[in-house]
Amino acid sequence: PEPGRCAHFVLRKRRFCRMIPAPGRRFCGEHGHEEEQNDRKRIPCPLDPKHTVYEDQLQKHLKKCNSREKPKPVYFVQDINAGLKDVAELPEKQVPLSSLSTEELQNLIIKLKKASNGVELHLKEQILSHQALQEALNDPKNGESASKHLKQQASILGNMEKLHLLGPGRCFVEFGAGRGKLSHWVDVALQNVESVQFLLVERATTRFKVDGKHKRRDSVFERLQVDIQHLCLNKVPILEKKRLPVVGIGKHLCGAATDLALRCLVESYTTCCDGGDEEPAPKRSRAAQTEVAPHNCAGNESTTEDHKPVAGIVIALCCHHKCDWTHYVGREFFKSVGLGPVEFHYFQRMSSWATCGMRETTSKASTSEDSEDQTNDTEEHEQPLSRTESGSDTLQGILSAEERKEIGCLCKRLIDHGRIEYLQHQGYKTALQYYTESAVSLENVLLTAVPSPSLIPEPTI
Repeated sequence: PEPGRCAHFVLRKRRFCRMIPAPGRRFCGEHGHEEEQNDRKRIPCPLDPKHTVYEDQLQKHLKKCNSREKPKPVYFVQDINAGLKDVAELPEKQVPLSSLSTEELQNLIIKLKKASNGVELHLKEQILSHQALQEALNDPKNGESASKHLKQQASILGNMEKLHLLGPGRCFVEFGAGRGKLSHWVDVALQNVESVQFLLVERATTRFKVDGKHKRRDSVFERLQVDIQHLCLNKVPILEKKRLPVVGIGKHLCGAATDLALRCLVESYTTCCDGGDEEPAPKRSRAAQTEVAPHNCAGNESTTEDHKPVAGIVIALCCHHKCDWTHYVGREFFKSVGLGPVEFHYFQRMSSWATCGMRETTSKASTSEDSEDQTNDTEEHEQPLSRTESGSDTLQGILSAEERKEIGCLCKRLIDHGRIEYLQHQGYKTALQYYTESAVSLENVLLTAVPSPSLIPEPTI
């Protein structure tokens, strides 16, 4: 062993343990039993069997073990944004695509095309940029991946600016924040603007965060380590205190996370933390839309008539194959066109054909440039589907690669249309557009929504 290091030889790694033992000891705490002269026994920790603990010190260890369950933050409300509560609506068993017969697959495609009548399939292209990123975009040191990220972030900011969402007195909530790069560039764009807050929502711990770049700045950054499913924005202290209008943003917000974020914003936050209902809330009057949490409403009498809890939503969509009927906000739309959870299950799996095309080359080609593009920002993006999952054997001789791609895109637009209708019923003016070129990212659709006074009905008498 190296001097000052543990003398235990790790067979699996074919080297000595590199931990530093206590003064006068040959082994570290994990391997100290090898030199114990008594009968003390070490057992796997029940919270995390990857490490061991002395059996007679188990209770003491459980109180300080890093794997113990942490206290829930005040803004944690179990399943507040989860959506469907009646599991009876879900099918008992989900049959994979590969198990479908040719006839069943063709019937599914007929249903898909019939349901897509009236759905906007040809999105307009709105590739914009923002001056805040010009210097970074022109940096010759940029690699291909960094350049792709910057182009997407610049276009997202450009679309936010066009919607007049980049302004003072707002709280920007980045869902699936990862390293927090999108919030970073929004902050740069608003460097001379006062009273700006940032909430970075990410359920996992993240390395190489850019949060440190914002020290000694007027803007306030706060990380919320919580699953979006359980996030009640009304109970976040900084929002509870200042009640700033919220702008929800996200870059490549995977599948169900988009639906959870939408419900978090337009239901649980807008309706004073009584969201999480199965059905979308009815349209509300202007007065109802300005409501805040009951325990704070009294202190906000000076709130202007034009104030709206959610000023806007800008989310780059991603990974429709990871959507979930339980959380999906467009269930009512699917039911209105004669579809249900079974069809949704197949359509969300088939949506992956839009980016991988189910080509014969299932290695790097099917990975697509998009997966490389996302590697550094998040670990939640699923790898390409296997041939068995995708049902490619069933498809042989039925659909060409181009037809599969077209069907995959159709599935994505249908799922997105359900989200659009959901937001419109909540009183938002919505849009879907291509915000970047497919060569930059195959997941290149941006969902935007801003409150639309024209869609808010007058109070009933």
